[in-house]
Amino acid sequence: MFGSSWVHICLVIPSYRSSGLWIGQWRCIPGEPRIRTLKLILPDWLVYQADGIVPDSQWVLSCLLRVMVRYSGFGDAEWAIAARDVASLEPKPSFSRPVKQHQLCFSWSSQMVRLTPKFLRKICPVEQGSGVFSLCFISVFRCMFSMWIFVTKHCQERLCGVFYHIDSHNNYATPAVFLTYSGKLHVQVTGESGDSSAFLSPFKVPLNEWCQLRVTFQGRTVSSHLLTQVYYYYNGYFVVGGGRYIRGVEGYFGPLVHYRNRIPAHSMVMHYSCVQSLFICSLHLQLIISLSYLMTSTSHITSLYQLSLHKLGRGSTSGVVSRILPLLLQAGCLADNRALHMSAVFYSAGLGVRKQPNKAWLLSLLAAQKDYRLSLLHLGHMHHQGLHGVGTDPDLAYAYYANIAKQTTIDRHKPSPEQTFVEAIYLNNEEVLNQQTNEEHHIFQWLKLQARRGAADAEQSIARMLFWGQQGVSPNIQKAVRHYERGAVELEDPVSMYDYGIVLLQGHGVEQDIPKAITFLKKAMDQGFAPAISALAWYYEQFEQNYEKAVELWEQADLLENPEAALNLGVMYSQGLYPGKAADQYLAYQYYLKSARRGHIRGAVLVADIWIIGIPGRVNRRPLDAMLWVKWAAEHNGYLGSILRKGLESYLKSDMFNSLLFYMMAAESGYAAAQFNVAYLCEQNMGNFLDPAFALHCVWEYYNQASFSDTFLFLLQFITSPALIKMGDLMFEGQGRGWKDLFSAAQMYKEAALRNDPQGWYSLGLLVEEGYKLPMLIFTELGLSDLRILEKMVINHLKESLKKNREKSNLGTDTKAALGLYGLMLFIIGRYWSMTVIKLNTAYLFLEFAKKMCYYFTHIYIQENPNGFTSQIYNKC
Repeated sequence: MFGSSWVHICLVIPSYRSSGLWIGQWRCIPGEPRIRTLKLILPDWLVYQADGIVPDSQWVLSCLLRVMVRYSGFGDAEWAIAARDVASLEPKPSFSRPVKQHQLCFSWSSQMVRLTPKFLRKICPVEQGSGVFSLCFISVFRCMFSMWIFVTKHCQERLCGVFYHIDSHNNYATPAVFLTYSGKLHVQVTGESGDSSAFLSPFKVPLNEWCQLRVTFQGRTVSSHLLTQVYYYYNGYFVVGGGRYIRGVEGYFGPLVHYRNRIPAHSMVMHYSCVQSLFICSLHLQLIISLSYLMTSTSHITSLYQLSLHKLGRGSTSGVVSRILPLLLQAGCLADNRALHMSAVFYSAGLGVRKQPNKAWLLSLLAAQKDYRLSLLHLGHMHHQGLHGVGTDPDLAYAYYANIAKQTTIDRHKPSPEQTFVEAIYLNNEEVLNQQTNEEHHIFQWLKLQARRGAADAEQSIARMLFWGQQGVSPNIQKAVRHYERGAVELEDPVSMYDYGIVLLQGHGVEQDIPKAITFLKKAMDQGFAPAISALAWYYEQFEQNYEKAVELWEQADLLENPEAALNLGVMYSQGLYPGKAADQYLAYQYYLKSARRGHIRGAVLVADIWIIGIPGRVNRRPLDAMLWVKWAAEHNGYLGSILRKGLESYLKSDMFNSLLFYMMAAESGYAAAQFNVAYLCEQNMGNFLDPAFALHCVWEYYNQASFSDTFLFLLQFITSPALIKMGDLMFEGQGRGWKDLFSAAQMYKEAALRNDPQGWYSLGLLVEEGYKLPMLIFTELGLSDLRILEKMVINHLKESLKKNREKSNLGTDTKAALGLYGLMLFIIGRYWSMTVIKLNTAYLFLEFAKKMCYYFTHIYIQENPNGFTSQIYNKC
């Protein structure tokens, strides 16, 4: 039917001419099939490196060789194509190509260009991540994700998170990499239409080995799948491991790098990723192998840890640590997380052993793998403060703190003897120490006597101490419930009725009895007790699904500033359960924030959850603030409280070394009160149980850490400042350094004064008395800038007056003028004194200033007129 045909071959290059690059054609006569060999001649810029003659072609990512057989005489009609096919060609990367040996003479200008450093040392540009313009999305892209992973256990669910992208609508975006229960990788990408495609890796991720995973996107190709997609860099956020939607893999993550605008060579990625982790990887392998093969009974492991503690306690000095450490490490290798954490503390602090931060980090990672609370706190603290060379990383610190913070919200609803209420008790506070008691102590017995006489406050205190284990009393929930019942039934105290209703509702220490619980909660509500109103609202929402009644009661309790009510209203808005209103995440966030500021732990966790990712268009990401909130929430964990309680009990028994051990375990987790107490114990060093050099270093180190922790707590409006005073005193006295740093001391005292600590004001007054001139900035920050201006004004006027009167030799007038200025100064100070801003804690500073002025304008005349009126004033000053 048709005569001869033509064979056409062209090279199709993306972003090049739409017609492609013409390669050749020939005539094909009908007949027997024949094979024709064609020499493919490609342009120089596709084969060779750029050299000034050959142009650059780094933009070429891939190309296709297209061939078609077309019948002659029919033009470009589509139906005239008899056959077609394509073959993929992958050009070499630009710097992997050969340099062309030109058979020509270069011009002088070309030779000079070839010799320039810019031409000789070509490197891929490193993206800065910011600039005048940002490319929000690209339709044809190339990038690579490279990460190291150490899997200790295969996924126990259908999928576990490895690395994935969540878009602004909380959907999975490109890329999403998960681990399946079979050990294979599930890689998912999302197209422009919103449809997702996925494939499984042909390999399985091995256990207990460091593996490098690389996911590469080149053009429109992901592995063997062809997709049309748009990749938004700034849409949503990335997650490593587990998150709010999926559990993470069990194991460890090493370096993760996102190459956003290039695909580096394999050798380059290996070098970058392995150098920093090589030593740590080998240590991981050693201890993981130990954990795998050295398994024994739990009782033996516990006995080994208890034996270590017993030997440490008997030693009573830091010298015993090096002898006991092998026992602790053995217990740690047998999976005792307490032993792992204590060993990490010794290596981190250098107590009795050489400091080894990397080993401390490793041991903490092993314990944190099993969710040991103190190790999670320790790792969060490391990345928060950038300790041991790990670098400051609020996002990573948030991950550790958020883990224990969320466990804390659960732990508080499951009280146990292993948990104790967290109390920030400072060992230099004698008043608080004298309030510590137990069931046989006279304070506790006095409270029992008052309770029998009908004192509701005493009944509340006894029940609270027994339920939470406060003020040195061991937790005893059953006894606490009996006191709650007595206060509720006999005394009809609204607080006791609420507490008794809650334990009945949840079945803590007593058999659950919901109708009886509701009866007592309603009685407490009738007396206007806000927590009872909120608890009843929770009952209507959980048990009766009466959302109208629930939100009505929560709104009522919220007006009474109840934190639980604000939290639950936020949950209702978040889940779209508020009657008559659609889901509103921003309004939910506002209620969460209100709850957190009222001191609610779960409210703080939910605020942090929002700040770590933001709400598009409404709330910006605030990773540092998110980290601070979950840190505060995590530090309410009852297992931390138990360690603090052991440290305090040892101190009250004068067992200073054991007290130091327990407080140091909490201090290395970043808890401010424990850091202060460690420094305080080192400062006292009773019986010289510590090496003097270590003790001095310990004092500076832990007071300094505690002062930083104080600062962050102040930012969250939870005020504390004793460490600031101590650091100021160290700098003021120059202890251990040989010189005083009055400027830094003034800064520390100023921070304490800003927290309304009278000691801060008093210490500033002492600096003034020493003759130190406080900088104007300190006066300004304290709101006393006018006082500093007044001082300068008085001195300047006084000098001018004295000068004029000397010229006139009128000493009487001079004295009157000086006294007049002094009177004016006292009048202005009196005006400040009466202002509500200036309280008695500023009195010392003002009096020192007045005395200074008095000295200044009278001492000039002492030598000239020693028996005169001015000398009398000077003596009175």
